[in-house]
Amino acid sequence: MTLDQYRSHAKIYFDPLVAIAIRLRLTPNFFTIAALVASALAGVFFFQKQELWGIIAVAFNAFCDGMDGAVAREMKTQSRRGDFLDHAVDRYADIFIITGIFAGGLVAWQIGVFALTGVLMASYLGTQAQAVGVGRYYGGILGRADRLVMIMVVGIIDLLMPMSFYGLSWLGWMLVLFGIFGHITAFQRFAYVWAKVE
Repeated sequence: MTLDQYRSHAKIYFDPLVAIAIRLRLTPNFFTIAALVASALAGVFFFQKQELWGIIAVAFNAFCDGMDGAVAREMKTQSRRGDFLDHAVDRYADIFIITGIFAGGLVAWQIGVFALTGVLMASYLGTQAQAVGVGRYYGGILGRADRLVMIMVVGIIDLLMPMSFYGLSWLGWMLVLFGIFGHITAFQRFAYVWAKVE
């Protein structure tokens, strides 16, 4: 089960920040675009092997990703357009961050592509469930919240205790897991939706 299911439990921590954002007239779309910019910066930082700044940018992306929905719910301005924008931005964020890690040489490109395909297919099948009438489905082993937390934690470990195990760094093994668990998650979501549709 993924961390995405616990988003509602984080409400108590986001509420004070949401109130401040509303007073400052910051819209949900502001946070969505800020999340996109943060992910692009994370990709650039990882590409330049500036891992600490990359981790900070990923953390800001995660924060903004949580804030856009929270602000929309509080303002009662949730819309299909905002939801569509949010999911499009999330996919670009995945691409920017993971591509930055392997394009900069922190990880072999083959592993990076494997991770990226797993991540994108898992995300695609989660939303495609809604397109065929089942409703959005985020079950499975590895969700987006899990990946963001793993990037931050493993990135810090990689900075503090750099090592190579069977030719791969901490980040390398993380992307291997992204690929394996991403494709397993995609299969789990496919199987769930397949059983629901005729």
